[in-house]
Amino acid sequence: MCGIVGYIGDKKVVPILIDGLKRLEYRGYDSAGLAVLEQGRMVVHRSVGKIKELESAVWGANLTGTVGLGHTRWATHGRPTEENAHPHTDCTGDLVVVHNGIIENYLALKEKLIAEGHAFRSETDTEVIAHLIEKYLKEDPDIERATRRALNDLTGAYAIGVLWKGDPGRIVGARCQSPLVVGLGEGDFFFASDIPAILSHTRNVLFLNDGEMVVLTREGAHVTTLNGETVQRPVEKVLWSPILAEKGGYKHFMLKEIYEQPRAVRDTIRGRFSEESATIFVEGMEQLEEHLAAIDKIILIACGTAWHAGLVGKFMIEELARVPAEVDYSSEFRYRDLVVGDRTLVLAISQSGETLDTLAGIKEAQLRDCHTAAICNVVGSSLTREVEGVLYTHAGPEIGVAASKTFTAQLAALYLFALYLGQKRGTLNAERVRALLADLVRLPQQIEHVLHLDAETERLAQQYHAKTDFLYLGRGINYPIALEGALKLKEISYIHAEGYPAGEMKHGPIALITEEMPVVILAPQDKVYEKIRGNIQEVKARDGIVIAVCSEGDTELPGKVDHALVVPRTSHLLAPVLLAIPMQLLAYHVAVRKGCDVDQPRNLAKSVTVE
Repeated sequence: MCGIVGYIGDKKVVPILIDGLKRLEYRGYDSAGLAVLEQGRMVVHRSVGKIKELESAVWGANLTGTVGLGHTRWATHGRPTEENAHPHTDCTGDLVVVHNGIIENYLALKEKLIAEGHAFRSETDTEVIAHLIEKYLKEDPDIERATRRALNDLTGAYAIGVLWKGDPGRIVGARCQSPLVVGLGEGDFFFASDIPAILSHTRNVLFLNDGEMVVLTREGAHVTTLNGETVQRPVEKVLWSPILAEKGGYKHFMLKEIYEQPRAVRDTIRGRFSEESATIFVEGMEQLEEHLAAIDKIILIACGTAWHAGLVGKFMIEELARVPAEVDYSSEFRYRDLVVGDRTLVLAISQSGETLDTLAGIKEAQLRDCHTAAICNVVGSSLTREVEGVLYTHAGPEIGVAASKTFTAQLAALYLFALYLGQKRGTLNAERVRALLADLVRLPQQIEHVLHLDAETERLAQQYHAKTDFLYLGRGINYPIALEGALKLKEISYIHAEGYPAGEMKHGPIALITEEMPVVILAPQDKVYEKIRGNIQEVKARDGIVIAVCSEGDTELPGKVDHALVVPRTSHLLAPVLLAIPMQLLAYHVAVRKGCDVDQPRNLAKSVTVE
């Protein structure tokens, strides 16, 4: 959570910081601030609310400084007030700190610093960092060494940026369990919490590892460990086009990203198989390949929407690779007495690769001798550097907080992984692989067809946006899409919604159904079609409003429901991809109709980097 931007170079820093913060606003948006070294003095502006409030605050100040820090906040300690907004200063006001993460021992440090004469102005944990650095600067006026000493006193997670008036030619950044990426331009040097903040300036980046520090000067970036040892690391080139992070004429990022799904899925599967030879190519899994035949259990760990992708992946893996699969919330996985070992593969699913719970789950798996792999959208992220094998999705940057294109890209990647695993374990012959690949090749075009439901879902939103409760039902591999549909509606429209396996309806949720309850039912013509028809009859018998998503060519079901959304036929394993899209569109249009902030729903952040 929270977003950091730092810059040093020869350009005016304020436009760079404001632009970078806007691109990071999905990480937090309850307050924002920036600090600029301006003609030998430290200038700090902070505001409550979104970046536009900060922009208004600095408008007309005519700041010309070329070095500074910016921050957008998602509150963890302290209310969203101007006093609690970052940057935070030391007692002198000459040193500023921005921070993403949680300092677990801040109260003890704060008490000690107050006893030593330091005066605090905020309720945050971050302010202790500024005062610690101030303390050590009095003993040794070197910003790098003072920051290093201060960080050694901290317990918890952080990515920080530090700027000191006493050394205007250097900015210090460091990370521990929270992401920080360094951008290398031509005479311009940056660090930020995520790639989109710097993508319009450079595609050349370095990803810091835990326990590393970077010092930016106008000559370059120097990376060291917290012990002061120099770190040599090759520069990585980000392949995302900057235009992918722009709205491109769409009203919201979420709608743009929904419409990008044919491209996102196509890019995720491209170059990873040969239909002719019936072979799957999964670059990044070479280290794991020799162990796959011996794996006797797979545990998929994830959070939020990625957890729903994992539930679908369980069906794919068990059917195609014939190995038992479990799905666990990352936040719960490491707190169980796990029955795992060196024949267990723990597969983490994460859009950002920086979700703290998922990273902690992978580290726990490694302590128990499990093999580890990841499906991730961000090249070089923390998760991808921890695991033995990586399968990247190629969805491009996703700015909307509610996941859309990254979810369907994850489903496509899980399908490829299940095929790959099935080949390595000898459970799939060439003929079956060709048939399964043929279904996959058709998928992007079928997604384009489903997007034609946009207008129809908008009409449904106009009719039902005032309802206070929704129920979502599905069976088999599609019940996770019911969960995902309910989550989408909850997180962006604030309407209470629940998702269930349809067979569980009669074990409780059926008590809620009245003539005021819209029930969204996923009803493709698959092996449980007759069962789902029975569930529809149960809802209609209680006067519920049925919105069904059914298969093209189904001549019977549309006449038995209130509304039918028709999607193309595909294999049962890929149906979840097509069924997910009407769920996204319906949630989007309901939220728009209610006047909600679709891209930045309240209380949520895109990447949860705190526990």
